[in-house]
Amino acid sequence: MTLLIIIIVLALIFDYINGFHDAANAIATVVATKVLTPFQAVLWAAFFNFLAYWVFGFGVADTVAKTAHTMEINLVVILAGVIAAICWNLLTWWLGIPSSSSHTLIGGFAGAAVAHAIAVHGFSGYAGEDGTTHYWYEIVSWYKAGKDGGMPSGVLIIIAFIVLAPLLGALASYLISIWLLNASRKIIGPKIFTVALMIATVWVVSSLMVPYADIEKPRFESHFWSVAFDPHNIKWCLVGFIILTVSAFCLIFSSLNLHQADAALKKMQLLSSAAFSLGHGGNDSQKVMGIIAAAVAVYINTNPGVHMASWLDVVLPNDDLGIKGVMPGWIPLACYSAIAAGTLSGGWKIVKTMGSKITKVTSFEGVAAETAGALTLYFTEHLKIPVSTTHTITGSIIGVGLTKRVSAVRWGVTVSLIWAWILTIPISAILAGLVYFVLSVFIS
Repeated sequence: MTLLIIIIVLALIFDYINGFHDAANAIATVVATKVLTPFQAVLWAAFFNFLAYWVFGFGVADTVAKTAHTMEINLVVILAGVIAAICWNLLTWWLGIPSSSSHTLIGGFAGAAVAHAIAVHGFSGYAGEDGTTHYWYEIVSWYKAGKDGGMPSGVLIIIAFIVLAPLLGALASYLISIWLLNASRKIIGPKIFTVALMIATVWVVSSLMVPYADIEKPRFESHFWSVAFDPHNIKWCLVGFIILTVSAFCLIFSSLNLHQADAALKKMQLLSSAAFSLGHGGNDSQKVMGIIAAAVAVYINTNPGVHMASWLDVVLPNDDLGIKGVMPGWIPLACYSAIAAGTLSGGWKIVKTMGSKITKVTSFEGVAAETAGALTLYFTEHLKIPVSTTHTITGSIIGVGLTKRVSAVRWGVTVSLIWAWILTIPISAILAGLVYFVLSVFIS
């Protein structure tokens, strides 16, 4: 039990580090454009990091918890993964490199699990409980097909989104920028497109709303408030609100002078940065929830018959067996609190990289980048994919830079960031493997 408590504490420490490491993702543009002072910006971001507790479910947490097969690992594996993730996060923060805390955690977990499998079974095959031959690399859930044709999961899908997340962010921000640029012209075409988009948004969001009868655990006795505050419904209402707000601005953009437009864009940046902070909190806090859930599951597996206190009553969902997941309320509350506290601590070295070194960011670019980043995070969270908020906002900033000209993006800085992204998972995995072998000497 002592080791389990240590893992939970370290996981929350990692969540805190994640907060100040990734604070730049949400605040870099509002600081660069002087919409908010640095202190105001971190307060703003931290508040919406914590508010995500009431918006998002636990789909990403489930994906992270199943990075490795919990029936085949021990607590030392998870401890090694968390320690490696903390070390790599602190190093990249110190160097001012906006690497992915998400991929650091995934890489550490997977690397420690592989080291455990090699230590126990070697490189040769071994007989599993099902009677078939297994190998050391199968301890990691590399790929699992989606149920009923849904989105597949596994480490390979997470790795694929190292490329796909920034590309989605870049594409979304590029299209939003083009939309805004055309809306600033005194022609009817962009306005027709905007009205059509508003109608389509209302229709899509209303069709995606979950009715009261389909809500598993209503939050209130009132049908209306239960539907209004269901996490799934809140998330889609936010998507609709973001698109409709930008659309409303586009309808009046051409009638504003330069000063009025800039003032309106700065106010919209508050909305876009808040939306991105919500996505950051919802996406990144869930990863730590997943690690804590996996640690409890492993503890139960390695101590059969143990009686768990109600505050540690965690059950990982299993769609194949029809098992619903159980997560005590204190776990998400603690995770969201830790990441919000970390965000309050800043992360100014990475703010400089994100806010000025990639491309020059104005209020116009800030709105486009943060809106695109937020929508990308909501989309990937809906698919239960733990993507990097760092990669997403970096891609979004690159996308708005491309609308000016290709040379507006400082590709030397961008290439250095990409190398950091590529190396994060393997370095974290190797580091976690080494930490596992060291810990195994002292912890049986």
